[in-house]
Amino acid sequence: MRRFPLAIRLLLINQLGVNTGFYLLIPYLAVHLGEDLGMSAAVVGIVLGVRNLSQQGLFLIGGSAADRLGARGVIIAGCALRTVGFGLFALGDGLAVLLAASVLSGLAGALFNPAVRAYLAQEAGVRKAEAFALFNVFATTGALVGPLLGSALLLVDFRVSALTAAGIFALLTVAQAVVLPASQVAPAANSVLGDWREVLGNRVFLAFALAMVGMFTMQNQLYLLLPDGARRATGWDGAAGLVFLIGTVANLALQMRITRALKERGHRARWISAGLGLMGLGFVPPMAVAGLGAPSGGLGDAALRALPVLAGALLLYLGVMVAQPFVMELIPAFGRAELTGTYFGLFYVVSGIAAALGNTVVGWAMDAGAHTRTQWLPWACCLGFGLVSAAGVGWLHRLRGLPGHAGDAVPADAVPADAVPADAVPADAVPADAVPADTAPAAAPPADTAPAAAPPADTAPAAAAPTTAEKA
Repeated sequence: MRRFPLAIRLLLINQLGVNTGFYLLIPYLAVHLGEDLGMSAAVVGIVLGVRNLSQQGLFLIGGSAADRLGARGVIIAGCALRTVGFGLFALGDGLAVLLAASVLSGLAGALFNPAVRAYLAQEAGVRKAEAFALFNVFATTGALVGPLLGSALLLVDFRVSALTAAGIFALLTVAQAVVLPASQVAPAANSVLGDWREVLGNRVFLAFALAMVGMFTMQNQLYLLLPDGARRATGWDGAAGLVFLIGTVANLALQMRITRALKERGHRARWISAGLGLMGLGFVPPMAVAGLGAPSGGLGDAALRALPVLAGALLLYLGVMVAQPFVMELIPAFGRAELTGTYFGLFYVVSGIAAALGNTVVGWAMDAGAHTRTQWLPWACCLGFGLVSAAGVGWLHRLRGLPGHAGDAVPADAVPADAVPADAVPADAVPADAVPADTAPAAAPPADTAPAAAPPADTAPAAAAPTTAEKA
Protein backbone atom coordinates (compact mmCIF):
# COMPACT_ATOMS: atom_id res chain seq x y z
CA MET A 1 0.00 0.00 0.00
CA ARG A 2 2.84 2.39 0.81
CA ARG A 3 4.09 2.15 -2.77
CA PHE A 4 0.98 3.92 -4.02
CA PRO A 5 0.67 7.74 -4.03
CA LEU A 6 -0.94 9.41 -1.04
CA ALA A 7 -4.11 10.12 -3.02
CA ILE A 8 -4.68 6.42 -3.73
CA ARG A 9 -3.99 5.48 -0.11
CA LEU A 10 -6.61 8.00 0.98
CA LEU A 11 -9.15 6.59 -1.48
CA LEU A 12 -8.56 3.11 -0.06
CA ILE A 13 -9.20 4.37 3.46
CA ASN A 14 -12.17 6.29 2.03
CA GLN A 15 -13.68 3.03 0.79
CA LEU A 16 -13.26 1.43 4.20
CA GLY A 17 -15.09 4.40 5.74
CA VAL A 18 -17.78 4.48 3.05
CA ASN A 19 -18.68 0.83 3.53
CA THR A 20 -18.46 1.05 7.31
CA GLY A 21 -20.77 4.09 7.39
CA PHE A 22 -23.17 2.63 4.85
CA TYR A 23 -23.53 -0.78 6.47
CA LEU A 24 -23.85 0.44 10.03
CA LEU A 25 -27.00 2.31 8.96
CA ILE A 26 -28.74 1.01 5.83
CA PRO A 27 -29.36 -2.64 6.90
CA TYR A 28 -31.31 -1.36 9.92
CA LEU A 29 -33.19 1.47 8.23
CA ALA A 30 -36.29 -0.56 7.35
CA VAL A 31 -36.67 -1.76 10.94
CA HIS A 32 -36.36 1.82 12.21
CA LEU A 33 -38.99 3.10 9.78
CA GLY A 34 -41.44 0.29 10.47
CA GLU A 35 -41.02 -0.35 14.19
CA ASP A 36 -39.67 2.89 15.65
CA LEU A 37 -41.66 5.31 13.47
CA GLY A 38 -44.68 3.05 12.89
CA MET A 39 -44.76 3.45 9.11
CA SER A 40 -46.68 1.02 6.96
CA ALA A 41 -44.86 -1.48 4.78
CA ALA A 42 -45.90 0.49 1.69
CA VAL A 43 -44.39 3.74 3.00
CA VAL A 44 -41.22 1.94 4.08
CA GLY A 45 -40.95 0.51 0.57
CA ILE A 46 -41.33 3.98 -0.95
CA VAL A 47 -38.57 5.47 1.22
CA LEU A 48 -36.19 2.61 0.48
CA GLY A 49 -37.08 2.55 -3.20
CA VAL A 50 -36.46 6.28 -3.62
CA ARG A 51 -32.97 5.89 -2.16
CA ASN A 52 -32.16 3.04 -4.50
CA LEU A 53 -33.66 4.70 -7.58
CA SER A 54 -31.90 8.01 -6.97
CA GLN A 55 -28.59 6.14 -6.91
CA GLN A 56 -28.95 3.48 -9.58
CA GLY A 57 -30.59 5.83 -12.06
CA LEU A 58 -27.94 8.55 -11.76
CA PHE A 59 -24.65 6.66 -12.00
CA LEU A 60 -24.19 7.83 -15.58
CA ILE A 61 -24.61 11.46 -14.50
CA GLY A 62 -22.05 10.95 -11.73
CA GLY A 63 -19.59 9.46 -14.20
CA SER A 64 -20.03 12.32 -16.65
CA ALA A 65 -19.60 14.84 -13.86
CA ALA A 66 -16.30 13.21 -12.91
CA ASP A 67 -15.09 13.45 -16.50
CA ARG A 68 -16.10 17.06 -17.01
CA LEU A 69 -15.64 18.63 -13.58
CA GLY A 70 -12.83 16.46 -12.23
CA ALA A 71 -13.18 13.36 -10.08
CA ARG A 72 -11.86 15.09 -6.95
CA GLY A 73 -14.69 17.61 -6.67
CA VAL A 74 -17.34 14.99 -7.42
CA ILE A 75 -15.96 12.65 -4.72
CA ILE A 76 -15.98 15.44 -2.14
CA ALA A 77 -19.51 16.51 -3.14
CA GLY A 78 -20.74 12.93 -2.88
CA CYS A 79 -19.35 12.44 0.62
CA ALA A 80 -20.78 15.80 1.72
CA LEU A 81 -24.24 14.90 0.40
CA ARG A 82 -24.09 11.51 2.15
CA THR A 83 -23.24 13.35 5.40
CA VAL A 84 -26.36 15.50 5.06
CA GLY A 85 -28.55 12.58 4.00
CA PHE A 86 -27.58 10.33 6.89
CA GLY A 87 -27.89 13.27 9.28
CA LEU A 88 -31.48 13.75 8.13
CA PHE A 89 -32.22 10.09 8.82
CA ALA A 90 -31.13 10.74 12.40
CA LEU A 91 -33.01 13.99 12.91
CA GLY A 92 -36.18 13.63 10.85
CA ASP A 93 -39.36 11.68 11.56
CA GLY A 94 -41.65 13.10 8.87
CA LEU A 95 -42.08 11.49 5.47
CA ALA A 96 -40.87 14.58 3.57
CA VAL A 97 -37.61 14.71 5.54
CA LEU A 98 -37.04 10.98 5.15
CA LEU A 99 -37.64 11.16 1.40
CA ALA A 100 -35.16 14.04 1.18
CA ALA A 101 -32.65 11.95 3.14
CA SER A 102 -33.18 9.04 0.74
CA VAL A 103 -32.68 11.21 -2.34
CA LEU A 104 -29.53 12.87 -0.98
CA SER A 105 -27.92 9.64 0.21
CA GLY A 106 -28.72 7.92 -3.09
CA LEU A 107 -27.44 10.84 -5.18
CA ALA A 108 -24.26 10.82 -3.11
CA GLY A 109 -23.56 7.22 -4.09
CA ALA A 110 -24.28 8.00 -7.74
CA LEU A 111 -21.65 10.74 -7.59
CA PHE A 112 -18.75 9.15 -5.75
CA ASN A 113 -19.06 5.54 -6.97
CA PRO A 114 -17.90 6.17 -10.56
CA ALA A 115 -15.75 9.17 -9.57
CA VAL A 116 -13.66 7.19 -7.06
CA ARG A 117 -13.02 4.45 -9.58
CA ALA A 118 -12.16 6.91 -12.32
CA TYR A 119 -9.71 8.71 -10.02
CA LEU A 120 -8.17 5.41 -8.92
CA ALA A 121 -7.79 4.18 -12.51
CA GLN A 122 -6.13 7.41 -13.62
CA GLU A 123 -3.74 7.67 -10.67
CA ALA A 124 -2.73 4.00 -10.53
CA GLY A 125 -1.33 3.92 -14.08
CA VAL A 126 -0.07 0.47 -14.99
CA ARG A 127 -0.81 -0.82 -11.48
CA LYS A 128 -4.58 -0.62 -11.84
CA ALA A 129 -5.18 -4.30 -11.03
CA GLU A 130 -3.24 -4.09 -7.76
CA ALA A 131 -4.93 -0.82 -6.82
CA PHE A 132 -8.39 -2.28 -7.39
CA ALA A 133 -7.40 -5.45 -5.53
CA LEU A 134 -6.51 -3.34 -2.48
CA PHE A 135 -9.72 -1.40 -3.03
CA ASN A 136 -11.63 -4.68 -2.78
CA VAL A 137 -9.82 -5.58 0.48
CA PHE A 138 -10.80 -2.29 2.12
CA ALA A 139 -14.37 -2.50 0.79
CA THR A 140 -14.86 -6.05 2.09
CA THR A 141 -13.47 -5.13 5.49
CA GLY A 142 -15.84 -2.17 5.76
CA ALA A 143 -18.78 -4.37 4.79
CA LEU A 144 -17.97 -6.59 7.79
CA VAL A 145 -17.15 -3.85 10.31
CA GLY A 146 -20.21 -1.75 9.45
CA PRO A 147 -22.95 -4.20 10.48
CA LEU A 148 -21.06 -5.18 13.64
CA LEU A 149 -20.70 -1.53 14.66
CA GLY A 150 -24.32 -0.85 13.71
CA SER A 151 -25.57 -3.73 15.84
CA ALA A 152 -23.68 -2.35 18.84
CA LEU A 153 -24.92 1.21 18.32
CA LEU A 154 -28.53 0.03 17.95
CA LEU A 155 -28.36 -1.06 21.57
CA VAL A 156 -28.33 2.67 22.28
CA ASP A 157 -30.57 4.14 19.57
CA PHE A 158 -30.95 4.20 15.78
CA ARG A 159 -30.28 7.93 15.77
CA VAL A 160 -26.88 7.31 17.33
CA SER A 161 -26.11 4.93 14.45
CA ALA A 162 -27.23 7.49 11.88
CA LEU A 163 -25.24 10.32 13.46
CA THR A 164 -22.16 8.08 13.67
CA ALA A 165 -22.50 7.23 9.97
CA ALA A 166 -22.93 10.91 9.13
CA GLY A 167 -19.85 11.72 11.21
CA ILE A 168 -17.78 9.16 9.30
CA PHE A 169 -18.76 10.75 5.99
CA ALA A 170 -18.07 14.23 7.36
CA LEU A 171 -14.52 13.17 8.27
CA LEU A 172 -14.06 11.63 4.82
CA THR A 173 -15.26 14.87 3.20
CA VAL A 174 -12.73 16.97 5.09
CA ALA A 175 -9.87 14.50 4.56
CA GLN A 176 -10.41 14.40 0.81
CA ALA A 177 -10.76 18.16 0.53
CA VAL A 178 -7.40 18.53 2.27
CA VAL A 179 -5.41 15.65 0.79
CA LEU A 180 -6.73 14.79 -2.69
CA PRO A 181 -4.78 16.82 -5.26
CA ALA A 182 -6.75 18.69 -7.88
CA SER A 183 -6.00 17.87 -11.49
CA GLN A 184 -6.56 19.83 -14.65
CA VAL A 185 -9.55 18.72 -16.66
CA ALA A 186 -9.25 19.10 -20.42
CA PRO A 187 -12.15 20.91 -22.10
CA ALA A 188 -14.75 18.44 -23.35
CA ALA A 189 -14.78 17.90 -27.10
CA ASN A 190 -18.41 16.75 -27.19
CA SER A 191 -21.63 17.50 -25.37
CA VAL A 192 -22.74 15.26 -22.50
CA LEU A 193 -25.24 13.58 -24.80
CA GLY A 194 -22.50 13.13 -27.37
CA ASP A 195 -20.34 11.38 -24.77
CA TRP A 196 -23.24 9.14 -23.81
CA ARG A 197 -23.88 8.26 -27.44
CA GLU A 198 -20.21 7.37 -27.85
CA VAL A 199 -20.21 5.06 -24.84
CA LEU A 200 -23.58 3.51 -25.67
CA GLY A 201 -22.38 3.03 -29.24
CA ASN A 202 -19.43 0.94 -28.01
CA ARG A 203 -21.11 -2.39 -28.50
CA VAL A 204 -18.07 -4.33 -27.39
CA PHE A 205 -18.22 -2.59 -24.02
CA LEU A 206 -21.97 -3.14 -23.74
CA ALA A 207 -21.50 -6.83 -24.52
CA PHE A 208 -18.85 -7.04 -21.80
CA ALA A 209 -21.08 -5.23 -19.29
CA LEU A 210 -23.93 -7.63 -20.05
CA ALA A 211 -21.60 -10.60 -19.70
CA MET A 212 -20.75 -9.36 -16.21
CA VAL A 213 -24.40 -9.45 -15.09
CA GLY A 214 -23.76 -12.84 -13.52
CA MET A 215 -20.95 -11.47 -11.37
CA PHE A 216 -23.16 -8.86 -9.74
CA THR A 217 -26.04 -11.28 -9.29
CA MET A 218 -23.79 -13.82 -7.60
CA GLN A 219 -22.10 -11.20 -5.41
CA ASN A 220 -25.53 -10.13 -4.19
CA GLN A 221 -26.11 -13.62 -2.83
CA LEU A 222 -23.52 -12.92 -0.14
CA TYR A 223 -26.32 -10.85 1.39
CA LEU A 224 -29.35 -12.96 0.44
CA LEU A 225 -29.02 -16.63 -0.45
CA LEU A 226 -25.84 -17.63 1.42
CA PRO A 227 -26.80 -16.09 4.80
CA ASP A 228 -30.26 -17.63 4.46
CA GLY A 229 -28.69 -20.99 3.62
CA ALA A 230 -26.36 -20.75 6.62
CA ARG A 231 -29.26 -19.98 8.97
CA ARG A 232 -31.42 -22.80 7.61
CA ALA A 233 -28.60 -25.34 7.66
CA THR A 234 -27.59 -24.65 11.26
CA GLY A 235 -30.81 -23.35 12.82
CA TRP A 236 -28.76 -20.42 14.20
CA ASP A 237 -29.29 -16.82 13.11
CA GLY A 238 -25.70 -15.94 13.92
CA ALA A 239 -24.44 -18.34 11.25
CA ALA A 240 -25.00 -15.61 8.65
CA GLY A 241 -22.18 -13.64 10.25
CA LEU A 242 -19.78 -16.52 9.62
CA VAL A 243 -20.28 -16.03 5.87
CA PHE A 244 -18.96 -12.46 6.10
CA LEU A 245 -16.22 -13.38 8.55
CA ILE A 246 -14.74 -16.11 6.37
CA GLY A 247 -14.88 -13.82 3.33
CA THR A 248 -13.15 -10.95 5.09
CA VAL A 249 -10.39 -13.14 6.48
CA ALA A 250 -9.81 -14.76 3.09
CA ASN A 251 -9.80 -11.37 1.39
CA LEU A 252 -7.26 -9.91 3.78
CA ALA A 253 -5.00 -12.95 3.47
CA LEU A 254 -5.25 -13.76 -0.25
CA GLN A 255 -6.47 -10.88 -2.42
CA MET A 256 -3.12 -9.23 -3.14
CA ARG A 257 -1.33 -12.56 -3.48
CA ILE A 258 -3.87 -13.76 -6.04
CA THR A 259 -3.82 -10.57 -8.11
CA ARG A 260 -0.02 -10.32 -8.18
CA ALA A 261 0.32 -14.00 -9.11
CA LEU A 262 -2.19 -13.83 -11.97
CA LYS A 263 -1.52 -10.45 -13.55
CA GLU A 264 1.67 -11.67 -15.23
CA ARG A 265 0.25 -15.00 -16.34
CA GLY A 266 -1.84 -15.04 -19.47
CA HIS A 267 -4.61 -12.85 -20.76
CA ARG A 268 -6.82 -10.97 -18.31
CA ALA A 269 -9.95 -12.45 -19.94
CA ARG A 270 -8.80 -15.93 -18.93
CA TRP A 271 -8.78 -14.95 -15.25
CA ILE A 272 -12.03 -13.01 -15.42
CA SER A 273 -13.73 -16.04 -16.98
CA ALA A 274 -12.09 -18.41 -14.48
CA GLY A 275 -13.16 -16.19 -11.57
CA LEU A 276 -16.75 -16.12 -12.79
CA GLY A 277 -16.77 -19.89 -13.15
CA LEU A 278 -15.34 -20.27 -9.64
CA MET A 279 -18.04 -17.97 -8.28
CA GLY A 280 -20.67 -20.17 -9.90
CA LEU A 281 -19.14 -23.35 -8.47
CA GLY A 282 -19.42 -21.76 -5.03
CA PHE A 283 -23.15 -22.52 -5.14
CA VAL A 284 -22.63 -26.28 -5.58
CA PRO A 285 -21.56 -27.31 -2.01
CA PRO A 286 -24.59 -25.68 -0.30
CA MET A 287 -26.90 -27.85 -2.43
CA ALA A 288 -25.82 -30.77 -0.24
CA VAL A 289 -27.62 -29.34 2.78
CA ALA A 290 -30.43 -27.44 1.05
CA GLY A 291 -33.81 -28.57 2.33
CA LEU A 292 -32.53 -30.71 5.21
CA GLY A 293 -34.32 -28.61 7.81
CA ALA A 294 -33.04 -27.61 11.24
CA PRO A 295 -30.35 -29.92 12.68
CA SER A 296 -31.43 -32.28 15.42
CA GLY A 297 -28.05 -33.55 16.57
CA GLY A 298 -26.87 -30.56 18.57
CA LEU A 299 -23.85 -28.35 18.02
CA GLY A 300 -21.82 -30.96 16.18
CA ASP A 301 -24.55 -31.59 13.64
CA ALA A 302 -25.04 -27.86 13.10
CA ALA A 303 -21.31 -27.31 12.57
CA LEU A 304 -21.18 -30.18 10.06
CA ARG A 305 -24.09 -28.74 8.10
CA ALA A 306 -22.49 -25.31 8.10
CA LEU A 307 -19.35 -26.56 6.35
CA PRO A 308 -20.83 -26.87 2.81
CA VAL A 309 -22.34 -23.38 3.02
CA LEU A 310 -19.11 -21.85 4.31
CA ALA A 311 -17.11 -23.75 1.67
CA GLY A 312 -19.42 -22.30 -0.96
CA ALA A 313 -19.01 -18.80 0.46
CA LEU A 314 -15.22 -19.20 0.37
CA LEU A 315 -15.31 -20.30 -3.27
CA LEU A 316 -17.53 -17.33 -4.12
CA TYR A 317 -15.17 -14.89 -2.40
CA LEU A 318 -12.18 -16.50 -4.14
CA GLY A 319 -13.90 -16.08 -7.50
CA VAL A 320 -14.49 -12.40 -6.76
CA MET A 321 -10.84 -12.00 -5.77
CA VAL A 322 -9.73 -13.55 -9.05
CA ALA A 323 -12.06 -11.65 -11.38
CA GLN A 324 -12.95 -8.28 -9.91
CA PRO A 325 -9.59 -6.43 -9.98
CA PHE A 326 -9.13 -7.32 -13.65
CA VAL A 327 -12.70 -6.28 -14.49
CA MET A 328 -12.10 -2.88 -12.92
CA GLU A 329 -8.74 -2.60 -14.68
CA LEU A 330 -10.32 -3.38 -18.03
CA ILE A 331 -13.22 -0.92 -18.01
CA PRO A 332 -11.20 2.27 -18.71
CA ALA A 333 -9.42 0.53 -21.61
CA PHE A 334 -12.60 0.34 -23.69
CA GLY A 335 -12.52 4.01 -24.71
CA ARG A 336 -10.90 7.40 -24.37
CA ALA A 337 -9.28 8.29 -21.07
CA GLU A 338 -11.44 11.44 -20.98
CA LEU A 339 -14.54 9.21 -20.62
CA THR A 340 -13.30 6.93 -17.85
CA GLY A 341 -15.95 8.13 -15.40
CA THR A 342 -18.71 7.76 -17.97
CA TYR A 343 -17.69 4.18 -18.69
CA PHE A 344 -17.70 3.33 -14.99
CA GLY A 345 -21.05 5.09 -14.61
CA LEU A 346 -22.71 3.07 -17.37
CA PHE A 347 -21.14 -0.12 -16.04
CA TYR A 348 -22.75 0.48 -12.66
CA VAL A 349 -26.10 1.33 -14.21
CA VAL A 350 -26.00 -2.12 -15.80
CA SER A 351 -24.90 -3.66 -12.48
CA GLY A 352 -27.81 -2.03 -10.65
CA ILE A 353 -30.31 -3.40 -13.15
CA ALA A 354 -28.59 -6.79 -12.93
CA ALA A 355 -28.80 -6.76 -9.15
CA ALA A 356 -32.53 -6.08 -9.24
CA LEU A 357 -33.35 -8.64 -11.93
CA GLY A 358 -30.99 -11.28 -10.54
CA ASN A 359 -32.35 -10.99 -7.02
CA THR A 360 -35.87 -11.25 -8.42
CA VAL A 361 -34.98 -14.52 -10.15
CA VAL A 362 -33.21 -15.92 -7.08
CA GLY A 363 -36.06 -14.83 -4.80
CA TRP A 364 -38.57 -16.53 -7.09
CA ALA A 365 -36.43 -19.69 -7.10
CA MET A 366 -36.25 -19.63 -3.28
CA ASP A 367 -40.04 -19.42 -3.02
CA ALA A 368 -40.63 -22.01 -5.72
CA GLY A 369 -38.09 -24.35 -4.16
CA ALA A 370 -39.74 -24.07 -0.74
CA HIS A 371 -43.18 -24.88 -2.16
CA THR A 372 -42.07 -27.75 -4.41
CA ARG A 373 -39.41 -29.22 -2.11
CA THR A 374 -36.70 -28.38 -4.63
CA GLN A 375 -34.63 -26.22 -2.30
CA TRP A 376 -31.62 -26.73 -4.57
CA LEU A 377 -33.30 -24.58 -7.26
CA PRO A 378 -31.93 -21.12 -6.29
CA TRP A 379 -28.43 -22.56 -5.92
CA ALA A 380 -28.70 -24.11 -9.37
CA CYS A 381 -29.85 -20.77 -10.80
CA CYS A 382 -26.76 -19.05 -9.40
CA LEU A 383 -24.52 -21.79 -10.77
CA GLY A 384 -26.10 -21.11 -14.16
CA PHE A 385 -25.46 -17.36 -13.84
CA GLY A 386 -21.78 -18.03 -13.20
CA LEU A 387 -21.29 -20.47 -16.06
CA VAL A 388 -23.14 -18.28 -18.57
CA SER A 389 -21.16 -15.17 -17.59
CA ALA A 390 -17.87 -17.09 -17.78
CA ALA A 391 -18.81 -18.37 -21.23
CA GLY A 392 -19.79 -14.84 -22.34
CA VAL A 393 -16.42 -13.36 -21.40
CA GLY A 394 -14.65 -16.31 -23.02
CA TRP A 395 -16.65 -15.76 -26.21
CA LEU A 396 -15.69 -12.08 -26.35
CA HIS A 397 -12.06 -13.02 -25.82
CA ARG A 398 -12.13 -15.57 -28.62
CA LEU A 399 -13.59 -12.92 -30.93
CA ARG A 400 -10.62 -10.71 -30.00
CA GLY A 401 -13.07 -8.10 -28.75
CA LEU A 402 -11.44 -7.16 -25.43
CA PRO A 403 -8.60 -4.66 -24.95
CA GLY A 404 -5.18 -6.25 -25.05
CA HIS A 405 -3.69 -4.29 -22.16
CA ALA A 406 -4.96 -1.86 -19.58
CA GLY A 407 -4.80 1.55 -21.17
CA ASP A 408 -5.21 0.29 -24.75
CA ALA A 409 -8.53 1.35 -26.19
CA VAL A 410 -10.45 -1.22 -28.18
CA PRO A 411 -9.77 -0.90 -31.89
CA ALA A 412 -12.86 -0.68 -34.05
CA ASP A 413 -11.95 -3.87 -35.88
CA ALA A 414 -11.13 -5.86 -32.74
CA VAL A 415 -14.23 -8.03 -33.22
CA PRO A 416 -15.12 -9.50 -36.60
CA ALA A 417 -17.71 -7.50 -38.50
CA ASP A 418 -20.26 -10.28 -38.36
CA ALA A 419 -20.06 -10.36 -34.56
CA VAL A 420 -20.03 -6.67 -33.70
CA PRO A 421 -20.65 -3.92 -36.27
CA ALA A 422 -17.61 -1.94 -37.34
CA ASP A 423 -19.05 1.19 -35.80
CA ALA A 424 -19.23 -0.40 -32.35
CA VAL A 425 -16.63 2.09 -31.21
CA PRO A 426 -16.97 5.56 -32.75
CA ALA A 427 -14.07 6.51 -34.98
CA ASP A 428 -13.33 9.59 -32.92
CA ALA A 429 -13.20 7.56 -29.71
CA VAL A 430 -10.10 5.58 -30.58
CA PRO A 431 -7.13 7.00 -32.49
CA ALA A 432 -6.05 5.00 -35.50
CA ASP A 433 -2.80 4.17 -33.80
CA ALA A 434 -4.34 3.24 -30.42
CA VAL A 435 -3.04 -0.32 -30.83
CA PRO A 436 0.04 -0.88 -32.97
CA ALA A 437 -0.50 -3.13 -35.95
CA ASP A 438 1.92 -5.69 -34.61
CA THR A 439 0.25 -5.81 -31.21
CA ALA A 440 -2.30 -8.54 -30.62
CA PRO A 441 -5.53 -6.97 -29.31
CA ALA A 442 -6.86 -10.19 -27.89
CA ALA A 443 -5.58 -10.08 -24.34
CA ALA A 444 -7.89 -9.06 -21.57
CA PRO A 445 -7.43 -7.92 -18.05
CA PRO A 446 -11.37 -6.84 -11.49
CA ALA A 447 -14.83 -3.52 -6.52
CA ASP A 448 -16.74 -0.13 -3.75
CA THR A 449 -17.32 -2.46 -3.77
CA ALA A 450 -16.36 -2.83 -4.08
CA PRO A 451 -18.18 -3.27 -1.63
CA ALA A 452 -16.51 -4.44 -3.36
CA ALA A 453 -16.88 -3.64 -4.94
CA ALA A 454 -19.67 -4.57 -4.59
CA PRO A 455 -21.56 -5.05 -6.87
CA PRO A 456 -21.40 -1.32 -6.93
CA ALA A 457 -21.33 -0.79 -3.76
CA ASP A 458 -22.95 0.92 -2.45
CA THR A 459 -25.22 -0.35 -5.03
CA ALA A 460 -27.33 -2.03 -2.41
CA PRO A 461 -31.03 -1.30 -2.20
CA ALA A 462 -31.72 0.17 1.21
CA ALA A 463 -33.43 -2.87 2.60
CA ALA A 464 -33.36 -4.63 5.94
CA ALA A 465 -30.62 -6.83 4.51
CA PRO A 466 -28.38 -5.30 1.83
CA THR A 467 -28.26 -6.98 -1.54
CA THR A 468 -24.78 -6.06 -2.66
CA ALA A 469 -21.62 -4.61 -1.33
CA GLU A 470 -21.09 -0.91 -1.11
CA LYS A 471 -19.18 0.09 -4.26
CA ALA A 472 -17.66 3.35 -3.57
